[in-house]
Amino acid sequence: MFDVDAYLRRLGRTGPRPGPDLDTLRTLHKQHLMTLPYNVAGQGFADGVHLVDVDEDETFRTGVLEGLGGTCFQLNRLFFRLLSELGYEVSLLAASTAEGRENFGTEIEHMFILAVLDGEEWLVDVGYPGPSYLEPLRVGAEVQNQYGCQYRLVRTSGEDGGDGGDDAPIAVQRRGRVTRWGTVYTFRPRARQWHDWKELEDRARAHHATASAADSQGVLCGRSFDNGQVVLKGHRYLVVRDGREQARTVVDEEEHRRLVAAIRTGDLDPAGLT
Repeated sequence: MFDVDAYLRRLGRTGPRPGPDLDTLRTLHKQHLMTLPYNVAGQGFADGVHLVDVDEDETFRTGVLEGLGGTCFQLNRLFFRLLSELGYEVSLLAASTAEGRENFGTEIEHMFILAVLDGEEWLVDVGYPGPSYLEPLRVGAEVQNQYGCQYRLVRTSGEDGGDGGDDAPIAVQRRGRVTRWGTVYTFRPRARQWHDWKELEDRARAHHATASAADSQGVLCGRSFDNGQVVLKGHRYLVVRDGREQARTVVDEEEHRRLVAAIRTGDLDPAGLT
């Protein structure tokens, strides 16, 4: 059963329940990314198609208590509930990536969170494999710095030829120390409901029916550490440390299995990551 205090302990927070403040949000956000992996093919999440009618208690048991993590639909959904019970003002947002639009043809793809604190809006996302922001991003025009990376929000006209108004898509963009700006994902600033992802659920279920469970190209997992992130997508292995990126292709299947296990269990040595 969902348990706020057990959730907080899993994230390394003991003592009285914290109040809804920015320092706590930052701490919980980063600790969540370091503690619970993005795990698209982990135990309990192998089908990855139950996006709307989710058993939150069972998902909490496997994803949080057992530490298996999950995708945005498990991790951000649970974090949304935790923040709500801690008194934060939160709503759901939907985003799309270039790959998601290509595979599923919808902008209602990724699920993440908007939190409002003292009149300011913050993007909250503990369910993206990376590389992305380790702490919440303030919704504003300024460039924001985190652990050697820069982030900015850019309002666009959108594919529909709109005028860039209040409902125009916003691109979350990131760059490392020596890389160019690239888009993490794009979203419209409107609150969503769980059922908004029903169409994606249907498309994902159809896509999953034709995919091979043994295909290592379908692997997508990621985890953060204190000053960076590690992401394994198929056989592409990416490490970001203090904004510096190192990527390579893993050709040895035994090494690939070891990396998958290390990311999912958290058995990582950041100093030795290559």
